[in-house]
Amino acid sequence: MTAKYFSLILNGKKAGIPEIRTAVYALRESGIKLDVKVTWEGPDMERLIKESIESGVDRVIIGGGDGSLNEAVTALMHLKDNVSLPEVAVLPLGTANDFATACNIPPSITDALTFAIHNKAIDIDLIAANDRHFINIAAAGFGAQVTAETPVELKDFLGGGAYTLTGLAKAIGFKPYEGSITTDEGKFTGNIVVGAMCNGRQAGGGQILAPNAKINDGLMDVTLLKGFTPLELPQVLEEIQSETAKGEFCFHFQTQWLEIDFPLSLPLNLDGEPYRSEKVRFEVKPNAIRFVLPENSPLI
Repeated sequence: MTAKYFSLILNGKKAGIPEIRTAVYALRESGIKLDVKVTWEGPDMERLIKESIESGVDRVIIGGGDGSLNEAVTALMHLKDNVSLPEVAVLPLGTANDFATACNIPPSITDALTFAIHNKAIDIDLIAANDRHFINIAAAGFGAQVTAETPVELKDFLGGGAYTLTGLAKAIGFKPYEGSITTDEGKFTGNIVVGAMCNGRQAGGGQILAPNAKINDGLMDVTLLKGFTPLELPQVLEEIQSETAKGEFCFHFQTQWLEIDFPLSLPLNLDGEPYRSEKVRFEVKPNAIRFVLPENSPLI
């Protein structure tokens, strides 16, 4: 164990869980120096991380779901030019915990907190989206719209279930977004139903979007899906499930950066958190933070 002084920053909605209190007391009794801080609203995360850094903590543990992790990494990137960043760990307390699950972080509160204290951190990538950052996955277009409006159905959609996609698209009158996407491989101009920019592998409660993604390879895994008609559905479904890089409707590729430029503001979510913009530059930030992971994590 390299870290000596720890700060647990809890999402305020989860702070009353008795097992957390029991686990914290047990760790303190074993000699671990562990402060506990609780968020009340969005801006609290950056303030509490800054306070933790000023207190001299070696490692901050984020107690919450993917959204809390998103707030934390964005805060850390805002602070990085002025301070030495602490290591980061996660205590998964969200509904889905997609990032922690894909990393093989222990699911139970006591085990996860003990793991966060005693295991080693390694360098991992983040992805910048303009002035924001994310650790797991950004969804654009229809996927982001469903996240905001019909989160239950999203879990079915994100599994690659094109039949569910078609049904939902009809139900909400979805129309593909027109615009351009530029990467180091070239420029695509046309319509987009879904875009997924992936650092991690899964979203939507366990649905795999990028089965081969690594969080320390300096690349993001991207899937883009163009608009289609019901008659084209069998081909779309085949392309979604195929590992072939380029189909007629579905494109899979890796890149260090990607820019989107749409005349109308494109719905986005970053680790499930809403974000809206006409123009966004996604860029991998290699070795951005040190994160506590299992040695056998499939994401490294």
